[in-house]
Amino acid sequence: MYISDDIFYIGVNDHRIDLFEGQYPVPHGMSYNSYVIMDEKIAVMDTVDAGFTEEWLLKLSSVLSGRKPDYLVIQHMEPDHSAGIAIFMEAYPDTCVVSSAPAFTMMKQFFGSDFNTNRMVIKEGDTLGLGRHELTFVAAPMVHWPEVMVTYDACDQILFSADGFGKFGALDEEEAWTDGARRYYFGIVGRFGMQVQNLLKKASGLTIQKICPLHGPVLSENLACYLSLYNTWSSYQPEEKGITIAYASVYGNTRKAAELLADILEKKGCKNVVLMDLARTDLSFCLENAFRYDKLVLASITYNAGIFPYMDNFLRLLKEHNYQNRTIAFIENGCWAPTAAKGMMEVLKDCKNLTFVENTVTIRSAVNEDTMKKIEALAEELAE
Repeated sequence: MYISDDIFYIGVNDHRIDLFEGQYPVPHGMSYNSYVIMDEKIAVMDTVDAGFTEEWLLKLSSVLSGRKPDYLVIQHMEPDHSAGIAIFMEAYPDTCVVSSAPAFTMMKQFFGSDFNTNRMVIKEGDTLGLGRHELTFVAAPMVHWPEVMVTYDACDQILFSADGFGKFGALDEEEAWTDGARRYYFGIVGRFGMQVQNLLKKASGLTIQKICPLHGPVLSENLACYLSLYNTWSSYQPEEKGITIAYASVYGNTRKAAELLADILEKKGCKNVVLMDLARTDLSFCLENAFRYDKLVLASITYNAGIFPYMDNFLRLLKEHNYQNRTIAFIENGCWAPTAAKGMMEVLKDCKNLTFVENTVTIRSAVNEDTMKKIEALAEELAE
């Protein structure tokens, strides 16, 4: 992968992983990105996951061609980027570790050492000269850990963006950037929209030709598109018009109502109607679609006088990730005392700027002629 004449990629692909951060399915694997800036002085940008440190060190040695690195810049202390610090320092003990003060505290926790005899503590606006390249450090707290710094290289106009602009998927897999990046953003970073907005404001003052994230491909074309998407996502605005129908069903009657609604909406010409079975679809995909589109239908049975657990988990995930600026509709089912709609609305009541539609569909056990009329009325309201 070409970055520039003197900036080299030494990252790795992970096809062994099944769950990223122990929770997000990654069928296309993951990449852990690391870079080397070769100048009068040499800077290594971050390390990789513990399972790939030997491969990473071999790549680093090949790029160094006998030279020794002067600096190891650590932008983010999550172990998939920092696990190689200790073994790197054993191999290159004279290297100066460059990172933020909170990061060195975490190094002490992870490795039993904060490298206090050979380190450089950096903060917002600090610079590091390598020769032709001068690195400027920009604080990016909670994107998505508190110690995060991103780095701007003025020489090649490259932003090393830490977890920002990352995506799920190894680099040797074919997948549209938005497919992996959207789910990555809303799962990993989505809760911290305000902090991402702050970083985007800082980045707007820089001339950027390439973005080098810690996961996913290096971005070098149509950067305005990526920046625009991040602005949309981090301001919690819908990316597209569309309707996500998320349902939790036991015996199939609530599922049938959701499928009927989807069919009617499609016949009315509504585009981007997405059905999601909360019991059989990982919630990260459901979360992604809920944020992608401007309308969300929540269909659940009443369970133990409340909400079915899969729906309850999904709603709390939405709330945790600051779900807002959307239109919400409800379908509830109950054999004797349907209360799911009331419960779902209660969970979401503190979310900002949600519009609840007028028509709530209540099913008594199974869909009948009366229920069909209510579903058609709901479809009509959503289609408007």
